Amino acid sequence: MSLTIPPVARTSMRIRRPVADVFEAFVDPAVTSKFWFTRGSAPLTEGALVTWHWDMYGFAAEVKVVALESNRRIAIEWPTPVEWLFTARPDGTTFVTITASGFTGTDDQQVTAAIDSMGGFSFTLAACKAWLEHGIELNIVADHSPDSHVR
Repeated sequence: MSLTIPPVARTSMRIRRPVADVFEAFVDPAVTSKFWFTRGSAPLTEGALVTWHWDMYGFAAEVKVVALESNRRIAIEWPTPVEWLFTARPDGTTFVTITASGFTGTDDQQVTAAIDSMGGFSFTLAACKAWLEHGIELNIVADHSPDSHVR
């Protein structure tokens, strides 16, 4: 059996904060580091190349910002395309959708990467929600694989 449609990872969640706050949480590494990566080299700006660090894993990734539409959309290459859509809701909350695509390798490798990506971005949205709504750092990323921490 082979794929007829390339796999796409998609996850979404409502966050009970205004769209400007939620958008900024993904743009400003000082905020993003409260729920996702350890630190980032700079805020996201269109066309920028930034580095995100997960110090507990001894890992860093370069991210190219392809598009940045204030309070609406972020698109990056990491190394595959990832897009965030931010939808302001009438009740003052925000609906965030993250879509990752462009997975490579064998069919099995693509499906595995898409499933892993969806899980990771689901963790990220849940942790963002906890931080923005309640000021709680869940440490989801660090606790996901504690035996992989560098010492």
